[in-house]
Amino acid sequence: MTVDLAQIQALLAEDIGTGDITAAIIPPNIKAEADTISREAMVVCGQAWFEAVFKTLDSAIKIEWLVAEGKTVVADSTLCRIKGPARGLLTGERTALNLLQTLSATATLARQYSDAVAGTGCKVLDTRKTIPGLRLAQKYAVACGGCYNHRIGLYDGVLIKENHIIAAGSIAKAIQTARTLSNVPVEIEVESLSELAEAVAAKPDRIMLDNFNLQDLCAAVAFEHGKIELEASGNIDLSNIRQVAETGVDFISIGALTKNVDAVDLSMRIKLIQA
Repeated sequence: MTVDLAQIQALLAEDIGTGDITAAIIPPNIKAEADTISREAMVVCGQAWFEAVFKTLDSAIKIEWLVAEGKTVVADSTLCRIKGPARGLLTGERTALNLLQTLSATATLARQYSDAVAGTGCKVLDTRKTIPGLRLAQKYAVACGGCYNHRIGLYDGVLIKENHIIAAGSIAKAIQTARTLSNVPVEIEVESLSELAEAVAAKPDRIMLDNFNLQDLCAAVAFEHGKIELEASGNIDLSNIRQVAETGVDFISIGALTKNVDAVDLSMRIKLIQA
């Protein structure tokens, strides 16, 4: 995954503004090292973003990772060691930790969902419900955790939802028009078994079953007979995702993967390097 350095610069500018007036109390020649420590079990994700923050501030800062990207660690694990000018370490600390703890939290949650459906053949997908500005980074973190990406944005896949159907006139018209405008996969959302039948007749690539209960999901799978991919969505979490996966749907989309992120607890402690 390539980190957008312009975005990193914007994030730093948001925090630093006209200058870090607190770090300015430290002489520029003072060197330090710092350990980044996990305060809880987590999947480590976002190393490239973490590094980019410090490298953007000062190329003299060096980072040694002690755990690999995507690895699960226990609480109180040392993730990396950073060495360089103390000013740079302190100025970049918050921005770097914000990125690492958010992406690690996303990957950690994705790993939980991936583990929950293991062996069913069903894939868990993310959505576009991402933190503004972190779409690609969170999509990367989802994959790092073992789940899969749905479309990245509005440009790489057609997803016809209820309001699109209303505006287009019908399920059939919406699908037919989409086919003439683009050669990307076409997916449509339905809210009932009767809408499912209408959608199947129009032959989209995938059908999203919105807020279907388990009984209706089973009926949808039986009706469709594997001709079109089925995706379950809505009112699904870790407590019931296994049951949903076992109905035979191909995919389950979970907005919470990127929307309901509870940042993992990380800390960074520095000590001076004696000249």
